[in-house]
Amino acid sequence: MDAANTPVEKLMSTTLVTATPETDIVEAADTLLDQGIGSLIVLDGEDRLAGVLTSTDFVTVVSTSQSPHEGTVADYMTEDVLTVSSTATLHDAAVKMIREDIQHLPVSGDGDEIVGMLSATDLTAQLTYMGSSGTA
Repeated sequence: MDAANTPVEKLMSTTLVTATPETDIVEAADTLLDQGIGSLIVLDGEDRLAGVLTSTDFVTVVSTSQSPHEGTVADYMTEDVLTVSSTATLHDAAVKMIREDIQHLPVSGDGDEIVGMLSATDLTAQLTYMGSSGTA
């Protein structure tokens, strides 16, 4: 499996952990910790992508004058979210993540629904494996 020809769908995580914009920020933090993940996909009432909340966003939660125990996901999530198609190559996804300095990239299916998540950790592990053994 090489990055130039391998589609994102071969590496993406398909178990999506989601929240709504109205989810309490403490509940969202607990979910990230309990699941051992770095991001939540935020879906609106019609299951459309509304944003992404990442562990990095919690730096904002802690650094603001607002109590870190108050607020909702909508107060801290990234709303202008880049996505990648499940049929895009790992190379294309990696370039997008590097150019945009992002660690989590939601993956869209044919109908623009979110079908997965690609993280920089997943991508790095795969590329390291490919580089060290020459196979996947």
